[in-house]
Amino acid sequence: MNKKLIFLLIIMILIIGGIYYLEKTKIKTPIQEIKDQKQNSTLEELKDGKYKKAPELVGISGYLNTEEITIRNFTKQGKVVLIDFWTYTCINCIRTFPYLNSWYDKYKDMGLVIIGVHTPEFTFEKDYENVKQALEKYNIKYPVVQDNDYLTWNAFNNHYWPRKYLIDKDGYIRYDHIGEGGYEEIEDKIKELLSEIGSSVENIETTKEETKKNRFFITGELYAGHAFALSRDQDIGNKEGLQPGKIIDYELPSKIDANKIYLNGKWKSNPDDIQLIDDEGFVFLLFYGNSANFVAKPLSTPVELEVFIDGNYITKEMAGSDVQFNGSKTFINIDKPQLYNVVDGDYGNYKLTLKIKSKDFTLNSFTFG
Repeated sequence: MNKKLIFLLIIMILIIGGIYYLEKTKIKTPIQEIKDQKQNSTLEELKDGKYKKAPELVGISGYLNTEEITIRNFTKQGKVVLIDFWTYTCINCIRTFPYLNSWYDKYKDMGLVIIGVHTPEFTFEKDYENVKQALEKYNIKYPVVQDNDYLTWNAFNNHYWPRKYLIDKDGYIRYDHIGEGGYEEIEDKIKELLSEIGSSVENIETTKEETKKNRFFITGELYAGHAFALSRDQDIGNKEGLQPGKIIDYELPSKIDANKIYLNGKWKSNPDDIQLIDDEGFVFLLFYGNSANFVAKPLSTPVELEVFIDGNYITKEMAGSDVQFNGSKTFINIDKPQLYNVVDGDYGNYKLTLKIKSKDFTLNSFTFG
């Protein structure tokens, strides 16, 4: 065997030996090392790239059902936190309370913390006692904080009532939901995050969501205060319209359109509301839905207003929870600033008339279901 062939054999042996050594010792190229680093990334690192850290509660002016709290204190304890932005005259928020109360009862001992962040729409909703009364009315037991200056609202970059954020044990926002609905999905996500902290939730049944028919055709929210109405391209149906700061003697036109507020009598247009100046006045509107609510308040003493549907006193079958009866007469006693339920019946087109008997009455908005 010549020297050249021997040299080639030695080179081949060295190459084969080198390959075996590299495999044996698992020496990696830079690209392989990067791939393995990605595969071995912790859940924390993955969340940092996919999910945002939740901001903290800031600018809180009041605490209800709790002493001073922070989100961080709960996540440091390994808790799952649900943040719910709401305000107590928001009908969409009110419809979510049965689900929130149910989740609180079912999961509070398994690691779920619910914090209601009350961010007011109207000025009177900033009042601590008003919010406290709302908690009692809707049987809310979980902690609620007052975000009167919208600082927490802005920290979350929120724009909606209601809105829910689910925060995991590491402080990341893993899920958020705008508006009503999606209750089964939200609860399943709660259970998923609770399972991550070791809670046994697999045998807990998810509450089934009640489906609503004909919701697409329901009259939308109507505002009476000029700052709210005009900024949303709304106005009352009277030809004079809302005139900021002015007192107008309104007359009901011979024909009224659906989904608009109409007035009769002397009313003053304020940013938040319209204020009755006469000792008697009327509010009219045509709407579609199965329920109607309005936000109103008395300026001093309680105000009585009579309720009519299609020209007649409302029947017990159609009356909302705030309607009272005195013989055939139906009325609502306006004694505090809140949302009043005036109609609760079958879906249909209705003409609602409110006859107000005091100039101490102010009206903020209507909502429908």
